[in-house]
Amino acid sequence: MYPSSVRQLIDSFKNLPGIGEKSAERLAFSMVNFDKETLTNFSNAIVNVRDLVSTCKICGNISEGDICSICSNEDRNNGMIFVVEKPKDIFLFEKLGVYKGRYHVLGGLLSPLEGIGPDDINLKSLLERVRDGKVKEVILALKPSVEGETTMQYIRKVLSEMDVTVSKIATGVPIGTDMEYIDSLTLELAIDERKDIS
Repeated sequence: MYPSSVRQLIDSFKNLPGIGEKSAERLAFSMVNFDKETLTNFSNAIVNVRDLVSTCKICGNISEGDICSICSNEDRNNGMIFVVEKPKDIFLFEKLGVYKGRYHVLGGLLSPLEGIGPDDINLKSLLERVRDGKVKEVILALKPSVEGETTMQYIRKVLSEMDVTVSKIATGVPIGTDMEYIDSLTLELAIDERKDIS
């Protein structure tokens, strides 16, 4: 039905979250109408993401080098680590400027029903970072789901023998896909009113 190049583009768009056949067709035909320079810039951006973006060896954030700009910033507070599920969560907090410590990206949440255990997410390196003695508080900002609660309780348990406070941000903040709609004051209060996990 479609030329093979357009069909390939439609199928590629369908790999994006929330994009079905109709949305993919609409996006593909929008690109068909782009001028060559716009298409070249678009394709170059995709190639650059493929070739340049990797994972920070310290925190798990996305980076164009071995170490991300946050981990390499000597002005950050080394005594606090803010634990999130995805790199996108870091950029939300950074954009609003409500936190000046370090971060750690888990890359997923524990889910025994789906067979996702501690070895399947970025937990080992978090423990290594805490063991060095510089970290005084680990702040958990994971979504309020069964998986999020399970992960927070597991982290609290494995850190319980270390000299570190484990807290979570105040409840009522919808961590995850809805976070982009939260204002900076709400996020700041969520951090300021964080509570130790018992």
